[in-house]
Amino acid sequence: MEFPFDVDALFPERITVLDQHLRPPARRPGTTTPARVDLQQQIMTIIDELGKASAKAQNLSAPITSASRMQSNRHVVYILKDSSARPAGKGAIIGFIKVGYKKLFVLDDREAHNEVEPLCILDFYIHESVQRHGHGRELFQYMLQKERVEPHQLAIDRPSQKLLKFLNKHYNLETTVPQVNNFVIFEGFFAHQHRPPAPSLRATRHSRAAAVDPTPAAPARKLPPKRAEGDIKPYSSSDRECLVAQSCCYSRHGGVNSSSPNTGNQDSKQGEQETKNRSASEEQALSQDGSGEKPMHTAPPQAPAPPAQSWTVGGDILNARFIRNLQERRSTRPW
Repeated sequence: MEFPFDVDALFPERITVLDQHLRPPARRPGTTTPARVDLQQQIMTIIDELGKASAKAQNLSAPITSASRMQSNRHVVYILKDSSARPAGKGAIIGFIKVGYKKLFVLDDREAHNEVEPLCILDFYIHESVQRHGHGRELFQYMLQKERVEPHQLAIDRPSQKLLKFLNKHYNLETTVPQVNNFVIFEGFFAHQHRPPAPSLRATRHSRAAAVDPTPAAPARKLPPKRAEGDIKPYSSSDRECLVAQSCCYSRHGGVNSSSPNTGNQDSKQGEQETKNRSASEEQALSQDGSGEKPMHTAPPQAPAPPAQSWTVGGDILNARFIRNLQERRSTRPW
C-alpha cells in the first residue's frame, strides 16, 4: 500500500509499534525532515487507510481501526513496511495487526463463567498483493514475542475464515470453546491458569461472608426455664377492711380524705344522743317521786359515762373505738 509521502523515512524499522499517542518513532541518524511536515498527521493517515482496507477485505460496514479509535483506547498497532519496494523512493506498507487487553466473561469447557482480561486480536490485515508470502506469519510472530504470550492464550474478536485457517496452519489452533459473545478462544486457553474445581454458589457465598467477618459466632444463650405461676390468693376480709379504712380515712400527707365518709362525727353524735336520752329518763323519774307516788326500786342512778376518747387529724374528729377495732381485727399490714 503506497502513500504520497516517504513511508521509509517515517518508519525507520521494518515493524513499527505505535500506542494510543501515535508518536513518530525515533529518527535514524543522518536523516532530516522538513519542519513543516506534520509526522503525526502522516501516521494518522496511514492508520485510517489501513483500517478502510481491512474493513473492505472482511466485508464490514465500517472500519474498526482508525486514528481516532486508537487515541481513545489503549490499543497497540504493529505496522509492517516493505523496505525493498521503493516506488518513487517512498516505500510501501504491507499490513498491520492491532491488539489490546479487554475484560471479558468467557465460558470454559465446563460451561462456567470466568472473568478474564486476556490479550485480544482486534484487527489483522495483509495487503492482497503480498499475501501467502510469509508476511503475516512474520508480523504475528513478532507481536507474540513483544507481548510475551502464547497463541492459545489469545482471544480473537470476530475472526474471519482466513484468520482461522492461518492460526490452524501455523499454530495448530483448531478446537474452539463455544462462547456467547463475538470472541473466539481455543482449547488450552485456561490451561495456564491452574484453576481449582469450581465451587458451588452456596460455598462461594459462605467463603465471602467468612472473609468479611472472620470472628466465630458466639453460641446462643440458654434462658432459664420459666417458673410456674402459683395460685393467686385473694385478700382476707380483715385486709380488705383495713384497706378500705385507709383509703377512706387517711390521706398520704396525714390528713383525712375529703371524699371519705365522716365516721368519727357519726360516732360522736351517737354518744351525745345517748347522753340526752339518759338525762331525760332521770328527770322523768324525779317528777314521779314528787307527785306522791311510791318510788320504784330501781338501780341507783349512775354518773354519765365519759365521752369516748377522740383525737383530731386534719381538723376532723375520729372515734378511737373504731380505730381500736380495726387494729384488733387486722392480721397483717398491707403496706
